[in-house]
Amino acid sequence: MDPLELSSRTIDSGTITEPVNRVTNELTELAQGLAVVESFSHSAILDTGDGLVVFDASAAMTGSAVVGAMRTWSEAPVSDLVYTHGHADHIGGSFAFAADAESAGQPLPTVRGHERVGARMDRYNLTNDWNLLINQRQFGGIPSDMGLTLTEGATRFIPAATLRPDVTFSDVHAFTVGDTAIELHHARGETDDHLWAWLPERRWLFSGDFIIWNYPNAGNPQKVQRYAAEWAAALRTMIAQGPELLIPAHGLPIEGRERIAGVLDDIASTLETLVDQVIAMMNAGETLDAIIHTVTVPDEILAKPYLRPYYDEPEFVIRNIWRLNGGWWDGAASRLKPSPDAVVAAELSALAGGPEVLIRRATQLVESDLRLACHLADLAGWAAPDDAGIHAERAAIYDARRRAEPSLMSQGIFRSASRASAEVAARSDLG
Repeated sequence: MDPLELSSRTIDSGTITEPVNRVTNELTELAQGLAVVESFSHSAILDTGDGLVVFDASAAMTGSAVVGAMRTWSEAPVSDLVYTHGHADHIGGSFAFAADAESAGQPLPTVRGHERVGARMDRYNLTNDWNLLINQRQFGGIPSDMGLTLTEGATRFIPAATLRPDVTFSDVHAFTVGDTAIELHHARGETDDHLWAWLPERRWLFSGDFIIWNYPNAGNPQKVQRYAAEWAAALRTMIAQGPELLIPAHGLPIEGRERIAGVLDDIASTLETLVDQVIAMMNAGETLDAIIHTVTVPDEILAKPYLRPYYDEPEFVIRNIWRLNGGWWDGAASRLKPSPDAVVAAELSALAGGPEVLIRRATQLVESDLRLACHLADLAGWAAPDDAGIHAERAAIYDARRRAEPSLMSQGIFRSASRASAEVAARSDLG
């Protein structure tokens, strides 16, 4: 179905009848001179009449397919490639744009992005193996309707040939291609190097990951700081421009000033509410534990088709608000300078009567309290790191936890825990 038609129907009805985060690598013309290739992430393509301006290069594994789809629509050279931010799924496919230009004997596109993108690329190279590891955990349970498979054998988080920005800026950057004026606005949100692009004459907004058709990725337990309050402020600024067409980097484009403003307001409001509640409890001297188990988002908000907790989720956003404003310590004195997990587990296991007692109780709790069941399963596993029976039970418990979770981030981490124990059990059986 046409993405604009599906978007309007989904938002207006509040009901999802077809996938809204699609990875088809197919191109759709949204308006005269504007197309999008739905991928991971999307690439939006603007034909200025004096070259193409492309917003985001997609990922290493999808960049070539995006370029191929683009070339079914236009053979014009890509004059400019804009990175909405430096995440791998937005810059990793840039080598394909470079190869396309070189094969046609054309100059490389001018790459534009925020001034912090280069530092992010340097950090990714420094922590290459760590980023491969966490992405394998995070995307280990990608829903089938996304049509995407992570390559676990990858050796580079971002390709060595990833293009670095040629033109950078700190706050606002305006440029013109042909007769088309384009503004790039920096705002911290999912990253510190994020921008959104605005075409004032056409009232088109390119939002990057400020809109992802899931709950905002402002928490992510394995990755660096996110900025919920500034994210919300950026959305308020976007509303004030009066956009009539919004093209995100994930999910469906949205048309209509009122519809766009409603979506942006809903997302901003839930982030603002979380920030206000967390800060109020911090000011009252509450611990992170108390905040996590007190602050919630109403079910009717999470039921909105563009706010489902299917990637990130509010509990993780709460932790990032705490981390930004209060540091890493959670307020429990014993966890300031803790004993090793295995030492604590061995002591508690001995007091309880052995790791078998802990895992037996964990199994009993699966139907009533999965959170508590996982605590006990971890203690049993740490106390008996080579016990096949203990780890077979722990694997089953974490598999049940994975299946009970809505967000991809939770599913991936719990699946990784299940697999780790299953491997221990399998090694012990073979031995």
